[in-house]
Amino acid sequence: MLDIESLLLKLSNARGPSGFESEVRQIVRKALVPYVDSIETDGVGSLISLKNGPSNSPKIMLSAHMDEVGLLVRYVTSDGFIKFQNLGGWLDQAVIGQRWEIMTSKGIVLGVTGIKTPHVMSADERGKIFKGESLFIDVGAKDKSDAEDRLGIKPGDPIAPFVKAEKLNESDFILGKAWDDRAGLAVMIGVMDSIKDKDLPFSVYAVATVQEEIGLRGAHTSSYAVHPDIGLNLESGVAGDYPSISQYEAQEKLGAGPAIFLHDSSMLPNLNLRDFVIETANEIDLPLQFNVLSGYGQDGAEMQKAFQGTPVINITVPTRYLHSHNSLINLKDVESAIKLVEACILKLDPSIVEGLKSFD
Repeated sequence: MLDIESLLLKLSNARGPSGFESEVRQIVRKALVPYVDSIETDGVGSLISLKNGPSNSPKIMLSAHMDEVGLLVRYVTSDGFIKFQNLGGWLDQAVIGQRWEIMTSKGIVLGVTGIKTPHVMSADERGKIFKGESLFIDVGAKDKSDAEDRLGIKPGDPIAPFVKAEKLNESDFILGKAWDDRAGLAVMIGVMDSIKDKDLPFSVYAVATVQEEIGLRGAHTSSYAVHPDIGLNLESGVAGDYPSISQYEAQEKLGAGPAIFLHDSSMLPNLNLRDFVIETANEIDLPLQFNVLSGYGQDGAEMQKAFQGTPVINITVPTRYLHSHNSLINLKDVESAIKLVEACILKLDPSIVEGLKSFD
């Protein structure tokens, strides 16, 4: 039986900034091999695995992205400090004082984002938010040549947050990095495990995409490679159950089950598919949450726009503190999301798929 907790920890600890997802891809590939008939990669590195159905049957595409927000080496200063480019949506204040791992050709180099000590700051400086262009990573190098020659740091090297995932105080909460979207990957793998012995009247594609955080790029290419009839995108949700965030901004809560997005800045879900998911959750007596967001963008939008258009919905695992070194999910929400997606797949048949695609 698949150990979801161990899988989550392994996925979170893997380094995978946008465009540099190799470590994560290896974990996902190994996890999916027992459940699928074929695995291949597309031209940008998205992993496309297939559980075959009957010939010419509908295609159901599950997607989750492998990449996490990270950084990229911009250049090394003469004094040996690393200036960087953001990969994805970091807040500048979330970057300060954090540990990082620079992925060089010689191996991993540990560093920390430095900031001027408050002891020498003026009153005005203490009240300011430091901009990304003023930040740097200190790797303990003597100078530029030491950083480049001894440590092997080069412009373009990816940089991942350095965090160890772990259960939080013997609870169902798991603290770690990159739940956006390693939580979705775990759900996808868990679903493929749960349906491995099922003879289904359609093909199921489990697609682990790349470069979501910098423009949904892997979802674009893989959606055209698969040409799905139905898309279920598996993501991290935006929790709104902690101080400083309002219910208006986000409505998900940890421990209250998976959620579906009813609106985000990248897409609206297919309403037939929305009602299908709600009906399925009710049938298996599984709590389902709803989230309406002003922002956010996710891979389902690319599936939705491919070819003539595809019915798609975004199913999420509620997550606190997205796009930071440490975020929180609840193990029970992951398990419930697996049950929900499994139930949806087992309920589908070709006639239902055609009905979901109908606008009559």
